[in-house]
Amino acid sequence: MTAAAVGLSLLAGCAVGVDDDEDSSLLTVFAASSLTSAFTRIAEDIEREDPRVEIRLSFDGSPGLVDQIAGGAPADVYASADSRSMGRAVAEGLISGEPVEFATNVLTLITPPGNPAGITGLDRSLDDTRLVVCAEGVPCGDAARALAGAVGVELRPVSEDSKVTDVLGKVTSGEADAGIVYLTDARVAGDRVEQIAIPAARAEPNLYQIAVTQLADADRANAARADAARRFVDAVTGPAGRTVLADHGFGLP
Repeated sequence: MTAAAVGLSLLAGCAVGVDDDEDSSLLTVFAASSLTSAFTRIAEDIEREDPRVEIRLSFDGSPGLVDQIAGGAPADVYASADSRSMGRAVAEGLISGEPVEFATNVLTLITPPGNPAGITGLDRSLDDTRLVVCAEGVPCGDAARALAGAVGVELRPVSEDSKVTDVLGKVTSGEADAGIVYLTDARVAGDRVEQIAIPAARAEPNLYQIAVTQLADADRANAARADAARRFVDAVTGPAGRTVLADHGFGLP
């Protein structure tokens, strides 16, 4: 058995999927949109190891996911792209136990293939271009503004989006001349974008955190739900999950 299989088999043998309650077979994971590719792979590996486990993944901007959980959305696990969003979830009593840091990410500039606007970096070459960024309050947006401030550049975006995948989509579709996204998103896009590194970004990486929600832990009628949620967190933070995250371009804390 491979190292990945050993790590992801943490969920094998848990009671999820064998209870009479049909919901007991379903584990719902809310995660930052930049985790889409990596978490999809991790979930697929887990389900392959134990067919009794069904994992439903919901991706969005980290603050929006907290809003949904606070509003009663049935999330068992929450993974954020920053400590601020997770801190809010903890403060509002939405999280059970201590969140765990499991990955890091850095920002980069992307342009359409050929870089038609002639952008050279996070500098004045962005003036009068169709720049798109994440909105204020979204981890990628807050990080972009902090980074721009650190290098003395004023961002003048034509669009501010609620999640990083929307920024990526506008660049790959040609709606924008440039976007500021995570390195992992640029990697997923492949040759649909050109990447321009931002050296200063390495000094202030985003820290990703994951935790079991209070909702899962409080479901005393279905103890398997909380157990499966904890095992998912273990799979993400263990050797197999770290391998998948590294394969997708994430750093490790």
